[in-house]
Amino acid sequence: MNVNDPVKNFTSFPEYSKWEPFATTPAEEVARFRDKPLDFAPGEKWSYSNSGYLLLGYLIEKITGGNYETFVRENIFTPLGIQDSGYHSNSAVTARRASGYSLAKDGLENAGFVHMSIPHAAGALYSTTGDLWKWEQGLFGGKLLAAASLETITTPFKNNYASGLAVETKGGHKAIEHDGGIEGFATFLSYFPDDKLTVVVLGNVASGAPGEIAAKLAAVAHGEAVTLQAERKEIQVAPEVLAKYAGTYELTPGATVTMTVEGGHLMIQLTGQPKVELFAESETKFFLKVVDAQVGL
Repeated sequence: MNVNDPVKNFTSFPEYSKWEPFATTPAEEVARFRDKPLDFAPGEKWSYSNSGYLLLGYLIEKITGGNYETFVRENIFTPLGIQDSGYHSNSAVTARRASGYSLAKDGLENAGFVHMSIPHAAGALYSTTGDLWKWEQGLFGGKLLAAASLETITTPFKNNYASGLAVETKGGHKAIEHDGGIEGFATFLSYFPDDKLTVVVLGNVASGAPGEIAAKLAAVAHGEAVTLQAERKEIQVAPEVLAKYAGTYELTPGATVTMTVEGGHLMIQLTGQPKVELFAESETKFFLKVVDAQVGL
């Protein structure tokens, strides 16, 4: 699923926020995108679509005659000894369950409510770092799939994307990975097959931090030098140097970054994002403090 997926992504529909709080069924959700035109011809290009996973969960239930929750527990969790993962319920009390938060103007706020029947097979599972390690060991250890099937789902088809997995080379190391996100939570999981290294980061704030942390943990494990945000030293840069960076730059069609100098400070703003300050490490290297990110100019 999600390889070169032209099926419209139901979480991107304008009315999606109105659906989130209310219980539904897989059949009702599939009906929401079933008759909509495809975004492009199959095989033409690649686009991530949560609808693919929802459709997969629906098919599992139709074929087995049971429900997705039971199927996952009996065929994945129990055989792999996974005990602290499951299909999340909005009503059941789950021991040690984390609360989810979102970033707001004045700090954190409670994440919006979403009924778990809405994401279903596209994101209703909960887990722990330990259980996700067991999942990786089982998947790449031959306990779940035949070798030929594992090869198929980890072979990129479009833009380094395989079947629900991104396959890239990072620092000379092959990485099979994916991120995840839902209201109040963000995740990142990387597996380096040549090193038998698994990196799992779970966060209870909706942000890109897990991916950044995972990259640094992997770098440390591979013996690379990592500079933490707190270790970066801010320096003063002449106003005329900052001024030459002012302007609007196109990153991709429809996405721009605007840089301005305000009160002697270099500010940066991405399309649809708040304006934040850039701090200089040198005349050509800057970093942000609101997130752990660097910008080379």
